Amino acid sequence: MRELVCIVCPRGCSLTIEGEGEGISVSGNFCKKGKDFAVSEMTEPKRTICTTVKTAYPQCPVLPVKVSADIPKDKIFEVMAEINKITVNKKIARGDAVIENVLGLNVDVIATSSMLLKLD
Repeated sequence: MRELVCIVCPRGCSLTIEGEGEGISVSGNFCKKGKDFAVSEMTEPKRTICTTVKTAYPQCPVLPVKVSADIPKDKIFEVMAEINKITVNKKIARGDAVIENVLGLNVDVIATSSMLLKLD
């Protein structure tokens, strides 16, 4: 038996998970999203990353970025290593890819802010 708190919505249901593989049962969830979250956590946990990348511009030394979709939890440090290698040296708009298809995960690292106005 394992206990988790669902993080999908603000309700924060206390979940109890029993079994493994196809035989996972979840209780304590208020909605289907809680069950889906618990099954995902037990079989293939994923997370999102929000961070910053360096830029070549002193007036805007860092640019906030995030991954475009959840990534496997065990890939967080590898994705961060790729992000830390980057120095943005061109103007970027919100939503532009800073890294495309990072680590072959079919996930981009995208800008969450625009550098266009800050550099003009």
